[in-house]
Amino acid sequence: MKLTGWRLNLVRGLVLAAVIALTAVLFIYRDQVQKLGALGYPGIFFLSMFSNATLILPVPGVLFTSAMGAVFNPWWVALAAGTGATIGELSGYLAGFSGQAVIENKKWYVRVSSWMQKYGDITILVLAFVPNPVFDVAGMVAGALRMPLWRYLLMSWIGKVGKMLLFAFGGASILKLFGS
Repeated sequence: MKLTGWRLNLVRGLVLAAVIALTAVLFIYRDQVQKLGALGYPGIFFLSMFSNATLILPVPGVLFTSAMGAVFNPWWVALAAGTGATIGELSGYLAGFSGQAVIENKKWYVRVSSWMQKYGDITILVLAFVPNPVFDVAGMVAGALRMPLWRYLLMSWIGKVGKMLLFAFGGASILKLFGS
């Protein structure tokens, strides 16, 4: 069944409201979310997922990844954190999918949309790799443009795991530098 008219707008509104509520809850309880690190790799996965599920509001997931890279195997830390971050970034994609009319008239939407239409998957990959809040915007644009979800997730995952590798090995290197 294809949603159209008021039903489509209702679903979009509900998804957008859920994403906003999730962002608020994660921001309010960010101190408790950080305690997940005590659970090892699953904790790293979930903390990274939750910290990337927020829209625009900063929750320091990459700093946590650096710290965990100093404690655990950096390769596994990067894989757990990058995979969690990718799943967390679904919030931006869903916000764009559901709230297309909300973001279409914004300056940044036009710029990122232009990049996405010109460079496609590479835009998602690069913005996922570079630590910046713009990736939330890219996720929203990808959702609004109806980029296939599997492509969005794949490019996000490659970029996020690559970024987390740098932070995890950075944390491990700092520990070796001061631990020796």
